[in-house]
Amino acid sequence: MQQTTRTNDFTFDISTTRFDEDYCPSSSSRGTTNFANLARGENRRQNLRNTLTMINNRFNDLAHWDNPSRDRYAVEIEIVSVDVHVADAAAFPLIEVLDVQILDTLSNVRIDGIVGNNFSSYLRDYDFSVVLPEHHAKASRSSIPDDFGELHGKLFTHFLDSAAYRERFPQPPVICISVSSTKTYRRLENHHPILGVEYRQDESSLTDRYFEKMGLRVRYFMPRGAVAPLAFYFRGDLLNDYSSLALIGLISTMETFQKIYRPEIYNANAAAGRIYRPSLESRDHSVTQIAYDREERSQLALLQGKFTEEHFVKPHQTLLEQWAAAHCERETEKHR
Repeated sequence: MQQTTRTNDFTFDISTTRFDEDYCPSSSSRGTTNFANLARGENRRQNLRNTLTMINNRFNDLAHWDNPSRDRYAVEIEIVSVDVHVADAAAFPLIEVLDVQILDTLSNVRIDGIVGNNFSSYLRDYDFSVVLPEHHAKASRSSIPDDFGELHGKLFTHFLDSAAYRERFPQPPVICISVSSTKTYRRLENHHPILGVEYRQDESSLTDRYFEKMGLRVRYFMPRGAVAPLAFYFRGDLLNDYSSLALIGLISTMETFQKIYRPEIYNANAAAGRIYRPSLESRDHSVTQIAYDREERSQLALLQGKFTEEHFVKPHQTLLEQWAAAHCERETEKHR
């Protein structure tokens, strides 16, 4: 399905692709994306089948009420690809997220889940793999450029506020990713019936600040049966804006990806304690039977960042700068 909306000099195209055992990544999908990485190689079909089985099992484990056999629900996932046209130029892949639907096999009813989940962005690759290293080559490694992530954040919020998004998705997205392996997390007394026990980070990470420019706040929760908290980035009220089943769909999908991608943290043999310092160096963990090339993932990020610089940032630099400045003025006027 594809939908197009024009906003000033930008046209957003939304298309969707079913994520199932027959999934093949499109030519515009980032190779570093979790689901694209799983769908390559000789074991691709088994990888995908095992991943979907893990998601469904975790969903039914969390949605245990009126579900004695733990097989009532099936998670259905679509990859949402968003392309942007700048003026009359060819489309450029802006972001990819996941849209989760839940099939209740008892009533044969489909239930809306949450859009977002995973977050994939060529422009983010450019910021972290091109802009940041170039800045560090000239300045302190502890510093970041003053405008780091500004363009990405403005384009993301502009898309969320567009008719293209609002006509397709009734609620804001929630992005769920791994906690930082360089920070310390402390358990709070707050406990949500679905999200689990809340943790608080000792200080904001660069990723937190990057998502903040996208208009998203962060909270950290460790669901029942998990061994490490997840980072949830959201607009609005995470705890009250979404149904229990929608939150379970988010958790089961992204916890599964993290068990595959970061088993040292999310498939550890011991659960996070009251004070938690995640580590990718831990050997006390189990690995899944799903092939995932983490080294390839890191190598591709630089290539994808250079691709973005060549095909999006440099060709449209003047227009993008003018639009970003005008966007700031509009936002300032809006909040006066």
